[in-house]
Amino acid sequence: MKTLHLLRHAKSSWSNSKLQDWERPLNRRGQRDAPRMGAALAGSVCAQPVYCSPALRARLTLEGLCTGWPALAGQSHQICESLYTFNHLDLLEWLLAVPAEQEALFLIGHNPAFTDLVNELAGEPVLDNLPTAGYLRLTLPVEDWSELTRAPAVVEAQLFPRTLG
Repeated sequence: MKTLHLLRHAKSSWSNSKLQDWERPLNRRGQRDAPRMGAALAGSVCAQPVYCSPALRARLTLEGLCTGWPALAGQSHQICESLYTFNHLDLLEWLLAVPAEQEALFLIGHNPAFTDLVNELAGEPVLDNLPTAGYLRLTLPVEDWSELTRAPAVVEAQLFPRTLG
């Protein structure tokens, strides 16, 4: 059994049109939501290594998560070029190559790739849109990541900023 944790980056800023997509920072809402999500996840998810897109908004989301979830700050964080994608097939290709001994993965990345990946792995549409700073935990009934598409994943948990008190 494998577990996949997905967290979409927090809300980014579009205020500077001269920035490249990967250079966009978080806006005020994103700066507020990332630590709040970290604090909320700290109560229900074990701190673990994180694989993060190199986009600035994703890296700042990780920093914010760690502010709200100090135990996460003590874990290794790996910036993964492959996670800067908007295509779920790129993510699927990356996941299929993960070593079998890795039981769980925590990824910070982008839409529509995350939403499409969840629907692909579940074998049916279960999600219209993963909101910014939204989190999902999927259970995958496989022993090896290379078997990812052989059995449908189950969305075990979800947490979105709008549901936080």
